[in-house]
Amino acid sequence: MRLFKQILLLCFLLASVTNYAQKTKSELITGAFRSADIDEFVKTIEQQTNYTFYYNRAQFDSFAVTITVTAMPLTELLKTVFQYTDFNASIDNEHHVFLTKGVSIVTTLAAPGSTNRNDSLKNARLSSNQNNGKPIIGAQTFANDKLYQIGVKTPGSNEGTAVVSLYVTSLKTQEPLSQSSIGLDGKDDVATTDSNGMYRLVLSKGRHIVTINSFGKKAARRQLIVYADGLLPVEMEDEIRVLEDVLVSTQRNINVNRAQMGSERLNIKTIKQVPAVFGEADVLRVILTLPGVKSVGEASTGFNVRGGGADQNLILFNDATIYNPSHFFGFFSAFNPEVIKDVELFKSSIPAKYGGRLSSVLNITSREGSKTKYSGTAGVGLLTSRITVEGPIQKDKSSFIFGARTTYANWLLELLPKNSNYRNSAASFYDFNLLLSQKINERNDLYFTGYASKDQFNLNNDTVYGYQNRSLSIKWKHVFNSRLEGAFTTGHDSYKYQNSSEENKINAYKMGFDINQLNLKTDFTYTLDRTHIIDFGLSAVYYKLHPGSFVPVGQESLVTPNVSSPEQAAESAVYINDRYDFSNKFSVSGGIRYSMFNYLGAQNVNVYAAGLPKQESTLINKVSYTPGQVIKTYHGPEVRLSAKYSLTKSFFVKGSYNTLRQYIHMLSNTTAISPTDIWKLSDLNIKPQFGEQFSIGFFKNFGVDSIETSVEVYYKKIQNTLDYRSGAQLVLNPHIETDVINARGKAYGVELMVKKRIGKLNGWMSYTWSRTLLQMNDPNIGTPVNGGKFYPANYDKPHDATVVGNYAINHRFSLSLNLTYSTGRPITLPIGRYYYGGSQRALYSDRNANRIPDYFRTDFSMNIDGNHKVHQLTHNSWTIGVYNLTGRKNPYSVYFTSENGVVNGYKLSIFGSAIPFINYNIRF
Repeated sequence: MRLFKQILLLCFLLASVTNYAQKTKSELITGAFRSADIDEFVKTIEQQTNYTFYYNRAQFDSFAVTITVTAMPLTELLKTVFQYTDFNASIDNEHHVFLTKGVSIVTTLAAPGSTNRNDSLKNARLSSNQNNGKPIIGAQTFANDKLYQIGVKTPGSNEGTAVVSLYVTSLKTQEPLSQSSIGLDGKDDVATTDSNGMYRLVLSKGRHIVTINSFGKKAARRQLIVYADGLLPVEMEDEIRVLEDVLVSTQRNINVNRAQMGSERLNIKTIKQVPAVFGEADVLRVILTLPGVKSVGEASTGFNVRGGGADQNLILFNDATIYNPSHFFGFFSAFNPEVIKDVELFKSSIPAKYGGRLSSVLNITSREGSKTKYSGTAGVGLLTSRITVEGPIQKDKSSFIFGARTTYANWLLELLPKNSNYRNSAASFYDFNLLLSQKINERNDLYFTGYASKDQFNLNNDTVYGYQNRSLSIKWKHVFNSRLEGAFTTGHDSYKYQNSSEENKINAYKMGFDINQLNLKTDFTYTLDRTHIIDFGLSAVYYKLHPGSFVPVGQESLVTPNVSSPEQAAESAVYINDRYDFSNKFSVSGGIRYSMFNYLGAQNVNVYAAGLPKQESTLINKVSYTPGQVIKTYHGPEVRLSAKYSLTKSFFVKGSYNTLRQYIHMLSNTTAISPTDIWKLSDLNIKPQFGEQFSIGFFKNFGVDSIETSVEVYYKKIQNTLDYRSGAQLVLNPHIETDVINARGKAYGVELMVKKRIGKLNGWMSYTWSRTLLQMNDPNIGTPVNGGKFYPANYDKPHDATVVGNYAINHRFSLSLNLTYSTGRPITLPIGRYYYGGSQRALYSDRNANRIPDYFRTDFSMNIDGNHKVHQLTHNSWTIGVYNLTGRKNPYSVYFTSENGVVNGYKLSIFGSAIPFINYNIRF
């Protein structure tokens, strides 16, 4: 009996020890939670412990927790997760956990004489944890009145500063929200997020309030208590308007707060509101409504910025260079509006990371595609159709967006009169866009962009013209730490054109040109504090051009082959830029970019007699260079400097100074970009272009920053820009330097802008007065143009005014109006007649001494949305309008021909009548 009692006692002791060990082990939690909801959070704890949880799921509908723990006691975990929230956790002696909101449950009776009637109550508020030195945000809700702790509180954690990396995304699609406006501690629009939805706030440790506004999203507010560096993800909900209009400006006051001047940002919603020919939303048409931006005429997709040529604009689409941004004779731009997220144009204060062009940078960014659900859009117009599809590849991790456009315009050409010279013409185009994005982890993102476009047409003959753009790029974004991030991009871009004729077998030919470039660049941003940011990086471009080829097609062709030697060159650059706010009133951004250009062999280079005009008669030698041999090197610094000073809270003055270098030139016998343009690299005989620009501006906002006004004055000097001798041969010319002339130019002007961003009536008015003048007075060019005096450039148009207005009658119906006026561009006209060889001849004036008639156009459109029910399969809308509402016959050019011995003049109009359009759009 005694032995039996001893065995029972031993078993009891073993059971007690085992139970104690299990109880001790069961209270230690290990796991990684990422935006876990209440069910997932509780399930993980119950699997590791013998605790049972009780809660009302409806009270935790907006609850999410992100934390990583290793062997953390349950009570400490609950305290960490629920600290600073309204949620409470109560634990009784039976391993029951009660989760409540706003109230506490007492699970034990107070001991006699105790002042604390709930010793076992475990309350927690929102907090964070530190894992291997990486800042982690703890439990998270979308309510604006919660307190978010950044970092872990330690001794001394209330002193100094910390970097809070703000990452703003759409709750619905998980796409980054660029250009979201950030406010801090009651001050509006401190900064905006970048294209990746990121911005680093350098904050003093302690309490702060951050506000975020993004177009079409509900305003968000985050109350922070900052102890150390950390990440603050903000997911913004869509704003669904039910009754009154609530409009949020994402860029309110930005025009006066930042030091940068001469830049304009447009989102795709704004672009779609501006009427365009045939009803297709057009990026470049909207760019032309901005001050300082002009074109040489209607249906010209090339544009001129502050006196620069069409080739002096760097056009980037997701970091890829686009050489010809037009479709269908210039009537459409090459960018699918359904894929575009936003557009930014730099006219001055060009960031140091950009280079290679003198006048401007047009940076077009596409959307990433939804990471949460599949959706798409489609549109059908009179001439074009388009479709866009997007969705997740791996939910919340990777996504794709694919867009395509095409045309079916031949029916329009067939409607021309039977006696028209162009009735039997044909024209078509297409373009494709594909963007893949992959979030590898919190520090690494990968992006792939593919773009392809092609145009082909013939004009009532057997000659077929065609041109195409191709680009591929890969971008890797890496966050090194809370202060330093970098982006690494590589890609290949190409552009080529060709025309061919095969109807006559004996004369069948094919002529073409192409340019290819390989790109590699790295860009870094280092944040010292909120007032001090440094950007730096380097880039390299390898060019390979085939300047032209003329070859026979078929065995019967007697065409003599003529193929120009290919050209190669390498352009590289390194840059650094420092942005510093000395105070709330005074900010400076200064940088330097050092670029180098190496013209490479293999090549045969013409050498001309020194001090004499470059002509075939002065050609004295040809020097051969081996493959890869450096023939000529050009290099030099490019300065970027801008400053801002606050006169009042809403009245600022800004100034800037830029120098830029351009090593590649477009050779064109037209005033606008055309399919037969070719590009030429700087070499031993053709120098790179150099430009410098001074500008000053005054910026004032009125009302609650609802009306923005600005006045900018600029002066630009250009060296070594190319112009041409009379009768110049630009294609298949083995000595092109004899037909081009290095000219110098000057451009100056005043730009005025009034913009109303919000309200039922919104839009802008712009006016530009400017002059662009060229001069050829080099004694080595022979007879100077216009006797060596300054003369107007082909795109000199002193007066240019635009009004863009949008009026929302209600949520489903809105009206848009566009008014445009400009001075006629310069031309050279005959001023006299004389007889020679039995025929009447024309005596022409000095170059560009006259002008075509002034230009005026009115466009009107109506946007009609379907119902705004949230839960339906598709959403549809209509765009109906008229381009050139008044039917004005605006001249594109005036030309003269000799007919039957008599000189006759003609005026050419692209759109000589009103053009109605209609588009049907659908979202699914």
